[in-house]
Amino acid sequence: MRSVSRWLVLLGLLCGAWATWADEERPYTEGPVISVTSVRTKAGMFDEYMKFVAGTYKRNMEEYKKAGLILDYGVYAAFPHNPHEPDVILTTTFKNWAAFDGLQEKMDPIDAKVYGSVDASNKGAVDRDKIREILGAQVIQKLQLK
Repeated sequence: MRSVSRWLVLLGLLCGAWATWADEERPYTEGPVISVTSVRTKAGMFDEYMKFVAGTYKRNMEEYKKAGLILDYGVYAAFPHNPHEPDVILTTTFKNWAAFDGLQEKMDPIDAKVYGSVDASNKGAVDRDKIREILGAQVIQKLQLK
């Protein structure tokens, strides 16, 4: 039994040393995780959509930041070359992948405070579809180069 225990301890030490060695070999460390949403406003509706972004959307993001749910957010204008490319890009920066664990439960009270009821929030989403289209979203992770 002692022999097995010694081998397990040795194996554990070797695995720990290997993990440390592997980290030192990588030329980067894992950084924050960023959600990127591509939006295309409908013709003549850019300013109308930006009113929402500068109002309700901004209030919501600021509340998420105060609660420590996100690190930051950004709003970017893009110059599309065709109708299938965004003219607005929204980003939300999270500390790491673990920030997504139980995220909806943590965001729900903030959303209720900013948007009102779930029904009001859903109606707002339907109304925004009249002025913009979500083209897609992706989640990426920044790699910090050493």
